[in-house]
Amino acid sequence: MGMEGCNKVMEEEVLVKKITQLAAAIGELPSLIPSPEVNALFSELVVACIPPSTVEVDLLGPEVQDMRARLIRLCSDAEGHLEAHYSDLLATHDNPLDHLSVFPYFNNYIKLSQLEHGLLARHVPGPPPSRVAFLGSGPLPLSSLVLAARHLPAASFDNYDISSDANERARRLVRADADAGARMAFVTADVADLTEELAGYDVVFLAALVGMAVEEKAALVAHLGRHMAPGAALVVRSAHGARGFLYPVVEPEEIRRGGFEVLTVHHPQDEVINSVIIARKHAAPPALAADADAQVNNGRLKAQCAVAVSRPCLGCTCEMEARAHQKMKEMAMEGMEA
Repeated sequence: MGMEGCNKVMEEEVLVKKITQLAAAIGELPSLIPSPEVNALFSELVVACIPPSTVEVDLLGPEVQDMRARLIRLCSDAEGHLEAHYSDLLATHDNPLDHLSVFPYFNNYIKLSQLEHGLLARHVPGPPPSRVAFLGSGPLPLSSLVLAARHLPAASFDNYDISSDANERARRLVRADADAGARMAFVTADVADLTEELAGYDVVFLAALVGMAVEEKAALVAHLGRHMAPGAALVVRSAHGARGFLYPVVEPEEIRRGGFEVLTVHHPQDEVINSVIIARKHAAPPALAADADAQVNNGRLKAQCAVAVSRPCLGCTCEMEARAHQKMKEMAMEGMEA
């Protein structure tokens, strides 16, 4: 191993050690409800994970994998508390949608929604989608709200979440806006229980934290593949590099096995944490689609090799770290004021 390889290994070991220490500290917190201590620890975790990294989380040892699985679940719980807190805060306004920018990461959702819409328009050409489903919308459905207001002004959105409390919070946010109230529905359901409903959507968004284990995510994607309409688009949020300590990593091959054609995979270079996979339900029956995949693979060219993958530039870390540190200070100050 050359000097460059040794440096890479050392950097990854330092990163994993830091994240392990932060995970231990977060695991000892008495509560994940927003507070100065909670905000500071999670902000430090994001600062550590957000710069582009060569670490491949799926190849790490079993102890690190166990830590990572626990940490992702802690991140999920903390994110739920954070969104519930701000949803309740927004609900105190006459028109909550006029004040969405109070959420600390609102700008990230604007960028992520712009990215996803742009990728959809580029890789799934045709009329704009008229019916959209968002699976795992939560108490603060910013993705749907931003997409509806800025990118898909004529589409209706069905937002699914397994928590009735989350849906009730989300409904309060659109009560004073006639347009959003008419176009947004909030449904309490487990994704695994949705069948005929899925066939009615042009696009289905799968939130990053719906199905956190690899097996759970694969089962959900396969379920969507069985019930979505042929030709419908699927948008899956994933993670890349060290960001895989915050969110589950979804491999394109898992999407293909679920009955979809993977059109593109994008790994953001900025503070938008989630990677984005754009896929399309096979128009051919599953058996024919499987035969086509086998023919491609036997023809000495794997189908996934044709997928465009945008990877982060490893030299773009300074500006991202500065923005992340600034966000950490803002969150800490906000916690002190609360």
